[in-house]
Amino acid sequence: MLPLEDILIVDLSQFLSAPSATLRMADLGARVIKVERPETGDICRQLYVSNVILNGESSVFRAINRNKESFQADLKEDTDKHRVLKLIEKADVLIHNFRPGVIERLGLDYESVKKVNPSIVYGNITGYGDEGPWRSKPGQDLLLQSLSGLAWLSGNADQGPVPMGLAIVDILSGSHLVQGVLAALIKRAKTGEGSKVSISMLESALDFQFETITTYYHDGGQPTERTKNNNAHAYLGAPYGVYQTSNGYLALAMGAIPVLGALLDCEALKNYPEVASWFTQRDEIKDILATHLKTDTTEKWLSVLEPADIWCASVMNWDTLFKHDGFKVLDMIQNVVMGDGFEYETTRCPIRIDGNVLTSTLGSPSLGEHTNAIVKELIAD
Repeated sequence: MLPLEDILIVDLSQFLSAPSATLRMADLGARVIKVERPETGDICRQLYVSNVILNGESSVFRAINRNKESFQADLKEDTDKHRVLKLIEKADVLIHNFRPGVIERLGLDYESVKKVNPSIVYGNITGYGDEGPWRSKPGQDLLLQSLSGLAWLSGNADQGPVPMGLAIVDILSGSHLVQGVLAALIKRAKTGEGSKVSISMLESALDFQFETITTYYHDGGQPTERTKNNNAHAYLGAPYGVYQTSNGYLALAMGAIPVLGALLDCEALKNYPEVASWFTQRDEIKDILATHLKTDTTEKWLSVLEPADIWCASVMNWDTLFKHDGFKVLDMIQNVVMGDGFEYETTRCPIRIDGNVLTSTLGSPSLGEHTNAIVKELIAD
């Protein structure tokens, strides 16, 4: 039995943040009914990544909405809204990520929903919370990375702001929503009371930076300074970074600089015995390392550093990674099948329960695919 078996989730969300949360809860056993507007459905159905289309719609939608049912409804139309309210009446969890004010106009805000289902766990994600001057701004990942300071942590000192190449704030927000909903379900099991769980993408992005923000507040508010070269963390000293070798790239995390000097046969590194210098003089140390590491291969350096327990790794691309036994043993790719028989490969849930991998063969739904069946099962009197 999966942990969330018999939990019914009504999912009014779209795009990435909240749908990533309902995906994870579906993988944990919950039944997720995705409510979508007629004709267009979740806008993410047409949100293409690299123009990849899977069975007529975007690969993003296929990846993040597998293992769910699709119920077509126009929340502005009385009959459809009544149907959705009947679903909510029987649900354990309601999820949405509308901008502030929209859900109130639809009459599906927490206070209204509580009258229909007092014990419901009501979860929502906004971009910036319900108050403040940014409350109506679009909660889009790149905008959140830019406003939250994240873009000043990656890249080298002369590059300007560098955003991460993934929708990291969307996925973090979804993870935080899962945490809050699971905590609220535990509370309900103990007390019988429902809860409202609210996540803002900005708060998730700020929490993601808890180490560096805490440092900022205790170092006199010094500006964030990335290293000139080989930066991988704006607040860590040398050798932390990625370095080019003669045939690829090598990642170096923590390590005593004189020890590295001895292991790598680089005399210049032995001139930095003081730990403090590894931060205050990190630019020049990284310059020395960068020049020296280009003289031999990644494999050579790994053969020297790994036996000495220096934290290091080859920098792989997906083609190299997917061929490696370290990836293959995880069995992270699963084959899923849509209702029309279309099959595609995607990632599985990363969580293991009692040593068991959580997989599901159910692909993403076509728009409204399960509407009639859900009406007969859960709505029809």
